[in-house]
Amino acid sequence: MGDEFVEIPIKEEQDVVIARLKGKKMAEELGMKKVDQVRIATAISELARNILLYAGTGVVQIKKIHGEKKGIEVVAIDHGPGIENIELALTDGYSTSGALGVGLPGTKRLMDEFEIWSEKGKGTIVTVRKWA
Repeated sequence: MGDEFVEIPIKEEQDVVIARLKGKKMAEELGMKKVDQVRIATAISELARNILLYAGTGVVQIKKIHGEKKGIEVVAIDHGPGIENIELALTDGYSTSGALGVGLPGTKRLMDEFEIWSEKGKGTIVTVRKWA
């Protein structure tokens, strides 16, 4: 039934596309609705682009969850500068890069669960889950 877990190094724009496609495929394999497959792919794109934009490099881990509930978990990890003000970063329309993506607030809305850890000078870890 395909991969249960994949880790995609994010170093260039093409890696964002690869991560997005892998996430969509895993969601499809779990029998998730098309609309949720697109939500997952969009969230992965945003998280991976943030890694490129703010940290330069990092990884996106995508895993199928089988348990009481089925779903997809995505973890985006970087060792960049960290997010100085998480509350501000989670505000709609806020961007330090002038980007027009859905950003962290949009990613949070697209998924069912959203957790973020960030420390200045150490990096950022964003974990999101979407349930089937």
